[in-house]
Amino acid sequence: MAEHSFYKIIELVGTSKVSWEDAARAAVLAVAQTVRDLRVAEVKQFDLRVEDGNVVYRVKLDVSFKVEGHEV
Repeated sequence: MAEHSFYKIIELVGTSKVSWEDAARAAVLAVAQTVRDLRVAEVKQFDLRVEDGNVVYRVKLDVSFKVEGHEV
């Protein structure tokens, strides 16, 4: 029989005062501490805001991880 796998996708927003790449990295590393079998991160949107004259980079991304115990 064929094995099927299932994945859940969640949306994250990462922030950084350094760069968009740093914001994405921080979000993925944070979620990786609580979710096992993280698979893919897809950046959906870049933006930034200004706080007290400083730029804060923001990245919205979707990450997927395997749902355990649901093979068919």
